[in-house]
Amino acid sequence: MNCRNCNQPLQHIFVDLGHAPPSNAYIEPELADCPEATFPLQVYVCEHCWLVQTKDYVQAEELFSASYAYFSSVSSGWLKHAREYAEMIINRQNLGKDSLVIEIASNDGYLLKNFVAADIPCLGIEPTTETAQAAMALNIPVLSEFFTSQLATELVANNQQADLVIGNNVLAHVPDIKDFVIGLQRVLKPSGMVTMEFPHLLQLLRNNQFDTIYHEHFSYVSLSVVTQIFNDAGLSIFDVEELPTHGGSLRIYAALSDTSPLASKAMKRVLQTEMDSGLQKLSTYLGFQDKVDEIKESLLKFLTEQKQQGKTVLGYGAAAKGNTLLNYAGVTPDILLAVCDAAPSKQGKLMPGSRIPIYSPDYLLENRPDYVLILPWNIKDEVKQQLQHLDGAIFITAIPCLTLD
Repeated sequence: MNCRNCNQPLQHIFVDLGHAPPSNAYIEPELADCPEATFPLQVYVCEHCWLVQTKDYVQAEELFSASYAYFSSVSSGWLKHAREYAEMIINRQNLGKDSLVIEIASNDGYLLKNFVAADIPCLGIEPTTETAQAAMALNIPVLSEFFTSQLATELVANNQQADLVIGNNVLAHVPDIKDFVIGLQRVLKPSGMVTMEFPHLLQLLRNNQFDTIYHEHFSYVSLSVVTQIFNDAGLSIFDVEELPTHGGSLRIYAALSDTSPLASKAMKRVLQTEMDSGLQKLSTYLGFQDKVDEIKESLLKFLTEQKQQGKTVLGYGAAAKGNTLLNYAGVTPDILLAVCDAAPSKQGKLMPGSRIPIYSPDYLLENRPDYVLILPWNIKDEVKQQLQHLDGAIFITAIPCLTLD
């Protein structure tokens, strides 16, 4: 395989997580005894441009199917984040009734509903059917397709050029990242702006966030790599914010290269931090596997010991990151009896790979576990607040290391 960015041969494995099913391929109970497709989950680092990327085994159409079960609106914290962003960017860009906002990977309308409420024309682009339908039920126009440079050309021909293009947690999901960014450049008005949010590779490395690796994520990026990819497509990133979301993310601001403002102090600071942290040194990446294996072993040991002592452990949050963790650690229903989740789209199904059953949060009240393993550790505080009625239960997270609260 060659690098998705610079096309140089890939030689160095960053981490190998064995074989796993697609992390959002939740299993219907009547299919519990049927085999499921699994694919190798290997991640490489390119020593030429430093893009971290999964090895090609599976097509995007197989991952983001009609039954894709991730709904952004389930998290109240994420809804608040989206609302605050909308208020900020409407004022910053002076958006109004004559503007057009395009969001790529608009999911269930969690963000664009704020622009609809402000009477700002918008368009969502979302390939997964169920989430697109949820957005359309909120009177949000949605194009149910994958975003590509070809689609961008069609939008422009249809007089749908954007004042603002938004992409939250989508950059990692595109198999052809170069074509995707060319599409951003193509669909943007000369005075327009692109903002994108994505988990920061630096935080993945610092905090052992290997569970954010799954087949749906084709790339894991730093500001320096994204800056290079954007420059090649005729876009310039001129500002960046560091965000606490998803364990540490970046929000970039970009414009067409010939109209872009000068780079901000924040841009220079984050780029320097990445350099100082060794993101352009191979040795930084090659020690990651040992840290991952230590987390795997400590979690498995803990769960096994609790079973031997007659203690009950239940999981909370049937998140994609949880599937990566459970499957790599080899966790099975005999040591983690169930996972509870607030999303109706997941309840009654089984976790892919591990086959652990998923129930509503009411199951926690009915069974009063000794321990609750919070799989989406990035919203740990929100979850603990929701479950504060579980008197006596001890909360656990496995990332960046096994921690009991």
